[in-house]
This record gives sequence, structure tokens and C-alpha cells, in this order.
Amino acid sequence: MSENYIVAFQDDVTEEQVREYAEQVKTGGGSIKEHFDSRFLNGFSATIPPTVLQSFQSFQGDIIKYIEPDSVVTIQ
Repeated sequence: MSENYIVAFQDDVTEEQVREYAEQVKTGGGSIKEHFDSRFLNGFSATIPPTVLQSFQSFQGDIIKYIEPDSVVTIQ
């Protein structure tokens, strides 16, 4: 089952490279929810199938800075 994640890339990763990873999500059966402005967060949020997520996790610490579940944050 696919779940929603935020994928953040290292600062030196180009927008072209980020688009290539986003395309992998779509090819694997997922969908991109939002591309973030690279000045603030170099990455995207997406619904990512487990096989694609597993592949991305192998790049953490290298090209991918972090992957975290996408969720709603509230403050009081």
C-alpha cells in the first residue's frame, strides 16, 4: 500500500535530478502531490509505493537528505 511522504534532497542536488526521482515515483505507480521551491526545501511530497520507497531509502545520506511521513502539523 502506498503512503504519503516528504522526500528532501541534499542542497547540491539539481532540480533536474529531483524531477528524475519524481518520475521514478510516477513510473512505480505513485503520484507527486507537490514540488517544493528549492530555495526552502529541495524535494517533493508524494504518494510512494513500497518498492520505490525502499529504493529511495538506499540513497539516504547520499543524494537524499531524508524521507519522512507527510502529516498535518497543528499548533495551539
